[in-house]
Amino acid sequence: MAKNTYPTPMLDNLETGPWPSFITGIKRLRDEHPDERINNMTNGLLGQLEHSYETRKGYWKGGTVSVYGYGGGIIPRFSEVGDAFPESREFHTLRVQPPAGNFYTTDMLRQLGDSWEKHGSGLVTFHGQTGNIMFIGSTTENTQHFFDEINEYGWDLGGAGPCVRTAMSCVGGAR
Repeated sequence: MAKNTYPTPMLDNLETGPWPSFITGIKRLRDEHPDERINNMTNGLLGQLEHSYETRKGYWKGGTVSVYGYGGGIIPRFSEVGDAFPESREFHTLRVQPPAGNFYTTDMLRQLGDSWEKHGSGLVTFHGQTGNIMFIGSTTENTQHFFDEINEYGWDLGGAGPCVRTAMSCVGGAR
């Protein structure tokens, strides 16, 4: 658990409805994950998000983050209030290209999850707008490390930035 958690009364309210809340998942990473780095990063994210709800402003700005040899695949996010929430000063998203037809084995998913746990925040979404797997919350330094590791076992970045966006993988055998 993060040592000094930010108060989140407005975000807490999002957990009171009948539907699952993304806030609950982020809090679980903050409070229960065994890696203190992930606890702190998600704590900073919750603090900044609460601040955004209070002020009704977004504080993420873009920039440039890339990995060696690629012009895309990374959505850079730098916090304009990073002094107040230093744990999430950088919170970049990496888009990883899914396998054809979006068919995964549990071994493939474990491999990705293990790599993300070492180099990211633990937050993942599957099949966003482009069909990519979205790994949310990495520092600039860890972006390259994550990419190098997953590329070693056959994964590639998807589209983002100045390159052509990838289309959803062919459904192939799913038809």
